[in-house]
Amino acid sequence: MINVLFAARSDCWDTYEAPLLNALKAAGIKAHLAQDIPPAEVDYIVYAPNSDLQDFTPYTRAKAVLNLWAGVEKITGNETLRIPLARMVDPGLTKGMVEWVTGHVLRYHLGMDAHIVNPSHEWSTKAPPLAQEREVVIFGLGALGTACANALLSLGFRVAGWSRSPKSVEGVTCLNGDDGFAEALGRAEIAVTLLPDTPATTDIFNAETLALMPRGAFIINPGRGPLIDDDALIAALDSGQIAHATLDVFRIEPLPQEHPFWAHPGVTVTPHIAAETRASTASGEIVENIRRGEAGEPNLNLVDRALGY
Repeated sequence: MINVLFAARSDCWDTYEAPLLNALKAAGIKAHLAQDIPPAEVDYIVYAPNSDLQDFTPYTRAKAVLNLWAGVEKITGNETLRIPLARMVDPGLTKGMVEWVTGHVLRYHLGMDAHIVNPSHEWSTKAPPLAQEREVVIFGLGALGTACANALLSLGFRVAGWSRSPKSVEGVTCLNGDDGFAEALGRAEIAVTLLPDTPATTDIFNAETLALMPRGAFIINPGRGPLIDDDALIAALDSGQIAHATLDVFRIEPLPQEHPFWAHPGVTVTPHIAAETRASTASGEIVENIRRGEAGEPNLNLVDRALGY
């Protein structure tokens, strides 16, 4: 019998208990799944970084921590974690992100706002460019960024991507490092930001870097709130350097009512809905990692904790 500790808040347990039990049964894995198991008896930890468990030292038998979140930045620095950590790459979450990003890219590319909100009833016959005439840059070429890049490629967009370390994605102009970042900014008629929240990425989109983008560029941020300097973005919007921004993530959530983003005509606020982990699909990923662990195979989506992503 394998002991699987579910270390997350009670509302999460209510959501995941049945799907995880069903996935374990379907995989033929005999397991005891519970929220309270003596640490020395735990084989796997299904984990949410906002849970009460922060000291992994007592879990001497555990083989892996299986993160419930796509983001791992809140756990990678935990010095007590000395066993493999697997990030969540949920097919449902990925599909949701791809659909959300594609929708907002097309909104900007086609200039939909001018027709949706047209109080003066202007009859403008100017057609939008074709996708092949527009370059979209994905900042962050992890699993989500790569999936979004492939979807945009399938629609005919010219797609570039930037990551801190070198990556290779077929059909995508892949850039990396500081020089690559400057080039990526210069290409970004539409920028999609899917970088992790690390000290190196905090305010990475600031007054200096926003100025390197093509004038009238668009920004779509479903990644992390601290990637963008709020004041610098508002200034860039006011000057026309940035035409519009769709923001799904923020430093403080829910976004405070008094925050200027709510009232700014150049900002669309969405309430952190770009992507959500679905228990029905995520449970299968978690159980597959348990199966791999028991078979002596490497876990899916192992995290390099030195990089944090």
